[in-house]
Amino acid sequence: MYEEIEMKTNTIAAIATAMSNSGIGIIRMSGEESFEIIDKIYRGKKGEKKLSEVPSHTIHYGYICDGEKVIDEVMVLVLKSPNTYTREDTVEIDCHGGVLVMKRILETVIKYGARPAEPGEFTKRAFLNGRIDLSQAESVIDVINAKNDFSLESSLHQLQGNLKNKIKEVRRKIIHEIAFIESALDDPEHISMEGYSEKLKEIISELSLELKDLLLSSENGELLKEGINTVIIGKPNAGKSSFMNVLSGKECAIVTNIAGTTRDILEEQVNLDGITLNVMDTAGIHDTWDTVEKIGVDKAKESLSRADLVIYMVDASTVLDENDEEILGLLSDKKTIVLLNKSDLEKSTTENMVFSHLEERGMNHPVLSVSMKEEIGVKEIKNKIKEMFFAGEISFNDEILITNVRQKSFLQSALDSLNMVRQSIEDEMPEDFYSIDLVSASEELGNITGECASEDLVNEIFSKFCMGK
Repeated sequence: MYEEIEMKTNTIAAIATAMSNSGIGIIRMSGEESFEIIDKIYRGKKGEKKLSEVPSHTIHYGYICDGEKVIDEVMVLVLKSPNTYTREDTVEIDCHGGVLVMKRILETVIKYGARPAEPGEFTKRAFLNGRIDLSQAESVIDVINAKNDFSLESSLHQLQGNLKNKIKEVRRKIIHEIAFIESALDDPEHISMEGYSEKLKEIISELSLELKDLLLSSENGELLKEGINTVIIGKPNAGKSSFMNVLSGKECAIVTNIAGTTRDILEEQVNLDGITLNVMDTAGIHDTWDTVEKIGVDKAKESLSRADLVIYMVDASTVLDENDEEILGLLSDKKTIVLLNKSDLEKSTTENMVFSHLEERGMNHPVLSVSMKEEIGVKEIKNKIKEMFFAGEISFNDEILITNVRQKSFLQSALDSLNMVRQSIEDEMPEDFYSIDLVSASEELGNITGECASEDLVNEIFSKFCMGK
């Protein structure tokens, strides 16, 4: 249990802003000696109270000093427990944003009694002091690392407690059934279990559906958070690099009329109407004796194994050949969009021709006529991607999206335990068997919120945080 984790009670300090020259820098301090330390190093207006004596949530202008030496002109924010991020006395020093001056102030704070904070230790204290649960703590780093609007919104909803509340409600129902079973086994004369197995089976079915819904959200949640791994493939000079440039809005790939210009994989992250695409432009797939080109072709084929989405570029001004046949053979198990590029020119390959080749291989990938030169069909490509991954529309109406592999794993384990309860009921096993697996499901869910988390798990999670958070 997280209550059993030994919490350090000394005062911690860290630079909370980026270690680069900027307009402002923040040094954060949290712990029972925060006000004692700031009183030693802060100099305000003549006759001003010590900061330990001022009201909470107030800001004060003055200087940070080491003895008689002034280090910087600052604004100091005073926050008294328990109404703080960590639920401890907290001081934030807003200074000029130079790397040297921030380091000097941090060194002074440490000199007068604080110690350097460990990565994520401020948020860890917020968790240990009960202000947030473990799922909310993880959402803090997700907010910081959000790559698009939907990822940010999902993380903010989780930070506000959406997932925590859902998990706690499911867990509360499970614990209620555990308590009933244990009570009935301890006092069978007064608590009857007649007909209980069927009732429990219905409850398990309802709870299982709730967990399945959360697990189903994990696929979209992961794609919104991490981005759709998108590989562009095709023959040389089909327009792959032009497409990548159109998507990214910049000249990130060299485009020439010379076939084989791209010889290695180029990677770019693109925000496409709120969706993040991790785009890889590959070398043209074709038979070649050129050693460097051959390595590029092999890398292009290898990249398909990591792809969530394949964009197959076809030069509509040329006929399909054996290289296209080879590429088509690589697409059977991948979500794919076929783009007939150069549709502004006279077509030698039509949509019907491509459909025919796909049908021969039992595939039904969408085919779009586009022109990267004229930027025709870009909107249709965006809509098709949304349709393939998000049923045509991305919306966010307070739904819970699982974006965390750890949370997904514990949800699956909890669901497995509930399925074992159902199996025990169907096998007419004794009631104490139900209790064993219900307890297991409860503990797996408790690992998500932190109520059953081990010290090692907590430490591992917070070790991934940045310093000062």
